Amino acid sequence: LDIFKRLEIIIPFGEALQQMPLYSKFLKDLLTKKGKYIHSDNIVVEGNCSVVIQRILPPKYKDPGSVTIPCFIGAVSVGKALIDLGASINLMPFSMCRRISELKIMPTRMTLQLADRSITRPYGMVEDVLVKVWQFTFPADFVIMDIEEDAEIPLILARPFMLTTNCVVDIEKG
Repeated sequence: LDIFKRLEIIIPFGEALQQMPLYSKFLKDLLTKKGKYIHSDNIVVEGNCSVVIQRILPPKYKDPGSVTIPCFIGAVSVGKALIDLGASINLMPFSMCRRISELKIMPTRMTLQLADRSITRPYGMVEDVLVKVWQFTFPADFVIMDIEEDAEIPLILARPFMLTTNCVVDIEKG
């Protein structure tokens, strides 16, 4: 009997309502006829309830900054590449592509809409570029843009790269 007292089963709320039709009716009546079931009794909420139910605000954090990783393409050190959760393509400036001489740029008919809503055409594309992050090497396709290279973060790695690398971004740990 003690085992059953300590047993906790966590299931989705909708599934719980399906398995308890009387409670489902009670809850529906409670929501549609608000004053009928409300009592003035105090209810003690246990510590493992949701923050929403407890009405306790989570702690507010400062901006952790951008997520960057050091990487190499061939023998060229890229420095820190920006991991961009909002981008759908990997971007490389044309000047960096020239420094990595073994890359073959293919023409493309792609057009890009930038954050300021302007439309631009990339210089070309490079496929199957081997990007080395620490001791791991991953293939990635890059869109080459004829833009000024950012000295601190010259490369943007987007969601396809994160999917390829099975990347997990832990904002709390940095």
